[in-house]
Amino acid sequence: MQFVISPLKHYFGLIKDTTKAHLALLGANIIYGANYIIAKGIMPNKIGPTAFVFIRLTCCVLLFWTLKFLFVKEKVEKKDFLVLALCGFFGAAANQLLFFHGINLTSPIDASIIQTATPVLVLIFSFFILKERITRNRVLGITLGGIGAIFLILYGSKAVGTSSFLGNLFVLLNACSFGLYLVLAKTLMKKYQAITVISWIFLFGFIYVFPFGISDFLNTDFEAFTTSTYLTIGYVVLFTTFFAYLFNIYALNHLAPSVTSSYIYLQPVVSFLLVSILAFVFMQSEYAQDINLVKILSCLLVAAGVYIISIPEKK
Repeated sequence: MQFVISPLKHYFGLIKDTTKAHLALLGANIIYGANYIIAKGIMPNKIGPTAFVFIRLTCCVLLFWTLKFLFVKEKVEKKDFLVLALCGFFGAAANQLLFFHGINLTSPIDASIIQTATPVLVLIFSFFILKERITRNRVLGITLGGIGAIFLILYGSKAVGTSSFLGNLFVLLNACSFGLYLVLAKTLMKKYQAITVISWIFLFGFIYVFPFGISDFLNTDFEAFTTSTYLTIGYVVLFTTFFAYLFNIYALNHLAPSVTSSYIYLQPVVSFLLVSILAFVFMQSEYAQDINLVKILSCLLVAAGVYIISIPEKK
């Protein structure tokens, strides 16, 4: 076994940190793309969105802090706790509550497309917080992406299938929250290791959610849970939260927030594929109605906006 592991470690060590960061982002966004379908599958019949978030935060606080105690002995300066508290609010509490309440109400495809507004929002927040310059291409890209996302949200109020105006609005607010979190977290990655930052972020997020999350958790009918329910919760806790957040925070240590957020465009692709499988292989008619021309055009508008933003401009 040692003869196998050693060469693998050596080969992995030769890979550039930026390449590892891109691979981490690829993995994180494939996980997120599948999460739209998986998480929606048990809400609200088995568990409510707030109770789901409470379980997610509780488990991951334990996991992240266990890692920190075992492997990272690093103290945080007092002046940085305010930024960590803000990251905990936008990146753990508000972000997750808005997403789970949104996906509980709307279509997985709608949610994944609206999430693609995140790179545009990151650019805006980076301009004000990190003082990054917004170029002509970025203005055009922001405009196109915004039109696509807003059109889809308004369409959700009268669409067939599982679309919902309120659910789409929650997902958009979630994208705003996550975008702001990425920019704020980037300011901390210059000083601390990834596990230190993410441990404090989840601890603050847990503190925010605990007062109203604990009652929903205690009122959950756990006797109605099936093996599938526990597997779904396990996926969301272990993959969508623990690994995906670790991957994202690691990538932030080596890449700009705008690059990190741009990988979100993989999520609609994964979501479209899974919804198509449910609709046309397993014949679930409510998902079949979620795939239509309006949503495809909205997705293309947002994607075109990001492509224009990514084009380097001549000085």
